[in-house]
Amino acid sequence: MDAFYASIEQRDDPALRGRPVAVGHAGERGVVAAASYEARRYGVRSAMPSLRAARLCPALVFVPARFDVYRDVSATVMDVFFEYTDLVEPLSLDEAFLDVTHNHFDNPSATLIAREIKQKIFERTRLTASAGVSVNKFLAKIASDYRKPDGLFVIKPSQTEKFVEGLPVEKFYGVGKVTAEKMRRMGIRTGYDLKQFTKEQLVRVFGKAGHAYYHYSRGVDDRPVNPDRIRKSLGAENTFERDTFDPADIRSELAAMGDKVWSRASAKDFQGRTVTLKLKFSDFRIITRSKTLLTPVTGKSQMLDIAYSLLDQVPLDEKPVRLAGITISNNDLTELAEAVQLKFNFPQYPEM
Repeated sequence: MDAFYASIEQRDDPALRGRPVAVGHAGERGVVAAASYEARRYGVRSAMPSLRAARLCPALVFVPARFDVYRDVSATVMDVFFEYTDLVEPLSLDEAFLDVTHNHFDNPSATLIAREIKQKIFERTRLTASAGVSVNKFLAKIASDYRKPDGLFVIKPSQTEKFVEGLPVEKFYGVGKVTAEKMRRMGIRTGYDLKQFTKEQLVRVFGKAGHAYYHYSRGVDDRPVNPDRIRKSLGAENTFERDTFDPADIRSELAAMGDKVWSRASAKDFQGRTVTLKLKFSDFRIITRSKTLLTPVTGKSQMLDIAYSLLDQVPLDEKPVRLAGITISNNDLTELAEAVQLKFNFPQYPEM
């Protein structure tokens, strides 16, 4: 979807149309959750501090997030996807991979399917979407960003090699700013440059990610569209109105987040054995503390008790805390079965 949250706000409030809009809260503690295309022209981006966004775009209009509305619209969009195929792998509320090799309409053209999906989404939500069509996930994802907003871009099999060779490394999946800079220092600026390195060389420099970079530079991605992706973790975090040293303030915030986390975990029937506490200090240093149980966490009280005990282990007298978060993870029950200690009932003998 195109600027999903911001586009919904502009759709629902005609006064916002054509204006630079940021979903989030203004002020010192605010962060931009999403930005309209009008705001992006000024350099405003998601995850940017609100104060910086306001400096870049003095006319920026901040609107609070309405996640219940976004989830409802997302459900409508996903319903459109499932009309065409059962192989839908959601990545977020507004994005998914679809495998339409065998689709419900026996349509041999993925491009025509993408065009129909875009039209149905617009008819039902009055919002635009951009689609990428290609032979694998890596290429389709890149294609989906290539003609935004309201775009449709196709990378055919015969075009793959030339397209990837000319692609800047910043566009490669998994290549962030730090990795891109590291590649530039090695003389790697495009897919063609990346292709000149052996797999062993890339793994030596970039670790296991080097395997992916090697294959991506050749347009290869064998990952299937997985409609049953297992959720790895579930959590929430919040930035305080003011930095604090007070454990009571942090506990109070953790309790509020615990309500959200456990409500979501219950709704999704998510079980986890690891509870992780996250703290960000005023100097933006981040630490995490975790505890893993032999059995899944059974309730909100147990989850919070673990979080509180982890908090007690952190010295809070050096820098005040800016942000706190709780995450539940580790829902691998196969690993659980291997970890449980066996108990044997030995016969009782009288003392000698």
